[in-house]
Amino acid sequence: MALAEKVIVLTGASSGFGKGAAIEFARRGAKLVLAARRDDLLDDLATECRAEGGEAISCATDVSRRDEVERLAGAALTAFGRIDVWINNAGVGALGRFERVPLSVHEQLIATDLMGTLYGSYFAYRQFLTQGSGVLINIASELGFATVPYYTSYAAAKHGVVGFTGSLRQEVKENAIEGVHICTIMPTAHDTPFFDHAANYTGREVTPPKPLHDPQKVVDAIVRVAENPEDKEIVGADGVAKLVLASVLPGVSEKMGARQMHKTQMEEPKPAPDYPGAVRAPVPEGTGVSGGRRS
Repeated sequence: MALAEKVIVLTGASSGFGKGAAIEFARRGAKLVLAARRDDLLDDLATECRAEGGEAISCATDVSRRDEVERLAGAALTAFGRIDVWINNAGVGALGRFERVPLSVHEQLIATDLMGTLYGSYFAYRQFLTQGSGVLINIASELGFATVPYYTSYAAAKHGVVGFTGSLRQEVKENAIEGVHICTIMPTAHDTPFFDHAANYTGREVTPPKPLHDPQKVVDAIVRVAENPEDKEIVGADGVAKLVLASVLPGVSEKMGARQMHKTQMEEPKPAPDYPGAVRAPVPEGTGVSGGRRS
């Protein structure tokens, strides 16, 4: 579908994939409802989107709170009367040995990454059924089908997102619901502020895995899937390779992934103090589409 005049709700819009997608949607003339916890950044982004040719409103939202996600859906309907695309992109990360990461951090990560996706999907899906059309896009991760050590609750949440979205997609198809599309995008490691925002209890500086890709590739995928819905897409050739290897040689795949992550995060980086990141509350760092680590 052409995106001009389409109403798009986008969570996690203050940086990373969300910010990049918002700008691209605006350039196509979409009507945007921008959500994140950092309301000052949302206001600036809404202004930028309007300058790029779209309409935009901001709605400060903590997706881990059901009432705030419901309010977000209401704000979209009040402003524009419908919702054509809903993108659950908000997410946080936490690194560290399972027992060293505070339980409250594990809980909040699950509340944001998994429950936030469920809440957004629920309110969007019910509106799509009322309208008879709509595109739901849930941003998962390669850790929605693979695993590595030190990302335990993040991997659990993203596995949940992939499973939940796949199950809902099956419901739509089995009930022959025309016009409603349920999509999953699974990026590999990309150079966004994710690594500036992640809670870190490894005792080492956060070091992204390699290869670290240009986030514009995921932004392009989000826009493409909104225009031409696909069931699921992995962004990053290494993610496709990992999925194939995991299917053919699961034991080898798991061992290789574990070894690489342990070396990258627990052996090579310099020592660093614990850092709570943006799991419980937003942080000022990391406001761009890119995290600037590839340079």
